[in-house]
Amino acid sequence: MNRREVISRIGLLLGGTVVGAEVFVNSGCGPTDTQVNKLFKQSDVALFDEIAETILPATSTPGAKAAKVGAFIAMMVQDCYTVADQKVFSDGIKSLQEGFNKQYNTSFIKGTVEQRTAFLNALDKEQQAYQSTKKKEEPSHYFRMLKETTLLGFFTSEVGATKVLRYIETPGRFDGAAPYKKGDKAWATT
Repeated sequence: MNRREVISRIGLLLGGTVVGAEVFVNSGCGPTDTQVNKLFKQSDVALFDEIAETILPATSTPGAKAAKVGAFIAMMVQDCYTVADQKVFSDGIKSLQEGFNKQYNTSFIKGTVEQRTAFLNALDKEQQAYQSTKKKEEPSHYFRMLKETTLLGFFTSEVGATKVLRYIETPGRFDGAAPYKKGDKAWATT
């Protein structure tokens, strides 16, 4: 094989790659709703991100979405919740979506910040009433589970620990008499 044949074949290979990619892009193929784990899809994680961002919105500090709390919630529910709690959580999320759609005639993700906040505040009152009357062996309300995993995911994330809380990398010495002034950020670690 001579040099011209090698260049010709490489050109054919590269040209085929470009044409093949263009055909794929123009064929209408788009991303699918991929499975994140056994319980949740990517669209569920996006919903969790929006719910978490409504609970902990970005202000002068980053919000829950910046900490990727949605992915954390999906992982925690699958890996740490009992099968019964997973069912309560999944059924509750479906109920949340259906209730929001019924009340506002749109999906939670497309709802306004005011609609989301009002809806979640009503859910929070519902879960508080449920939690105060539930028996010990009954599962927690799904919205309580969602709030707890949101807070845990945010404040244990790098964003939450370093941008919202005060953080000193460990190992370090323990100082039980560290100065604290009213209004200072809480400590992420000691």
